[in-house]
Amino acid sequence: MLAHKFKVGDEVIIPTLTFGATASAVLFCGAKPVFADIDPDTFNISPESINQKITSKTKAIMPVHLFGLPCDMKAITELANDKHLAVIEDACQAHGAEYFGKKIGSENTSAFSFYATKNMTTGEGGIITTNDDAIAEGCKRARNHGQSVRYQYVELGYNFRMTNIHAAIGIEQLKKLDTMNAARIQNANFLKRNLPTSLKLQACPENVKHVYHLFSLVTKNRDAALKTLSEAEIESNAYYPIPVHKTELYQKLGYKDSLPVAERVCNEILSLPTHPALSEADLIKIVEVMKTICAQQL
Repeated sequence: MLAHKFKVGDEVIIPTLTFGATASAVLFCGAKPVFADIDPDTFNISPESINQKITSKTKAIMPVHLFGLPCDMKAITELANDKHLAVIEDACQAHGAEYFGKKIGSENTSAFSFYATKNMTTGEGGIITTNDDAIAEGCKRARNHGQSVRYQYVELGYNFRMTNIHAAIGIEQLKKLDTMNAARIQNANFLKRNLPTSLKLQACPENVKHVYHLFSLVTKNRDAALKTLSEAEIESNAYYPIPVHKTELYQKLGYKDSLPVAERVCNEILSLPTHPALSEADLIKIVEVMKTICAQQL
């Protein structure tokens, strides 16, 4: 966003169902995050809601490929092109995901996270991909104290550098990414085949490759379900229990948006494990506990 030269008064449209860093990045530039609602089936940002949020101050759309599922990029790109807006993709959970056969991150500008829980990791940090040379140079300056060459400070920059040690870990992780993603997909497919049909799972449209950073669904009495899973020693969580615009910071900033789909989903969403280390016995246990939870909800 620094490389895109966003400034005070500019607006960037983002989903409200996301991790807080999506919105923080906008604030760090002095711009304003504008929250959009989500699609009730995919849980990703709704193109219709984006369209309703566009104003004369809008400079960019930032879709989040939530849980590893690519957004409706065709509709989002058409909107952006029509309104002359930049598209910056939050791909922090989408390593290896594909949209109509193209890897997420191969178009526009995208940010991937290498946090410890992601599909690949360096322990911390991340990577930016872009098809724009000017944006690439701007990102390099921003991460290294605003230097174009050593000791030439072109603009205000930061210390956002990763270490070579972290990069070395990342290179080895990248070699294993396809194998680890294949295991996640296999585990997710097992759950989809065997979980009770009464559960509403995150929908995966045709022509996209979901890499299942998280396997998410909505269920009644979510908190009770999480308690039952915990008692069975199955790690699960709610991602995310509060839409960002409803959190304390944004309430203090005066946000009063009504985004009913996201607000409902946040009350019902939970995620089940699909990480590559799961055994078949682990998966069977998850299914059996979820069947018990569904039976208790009838």
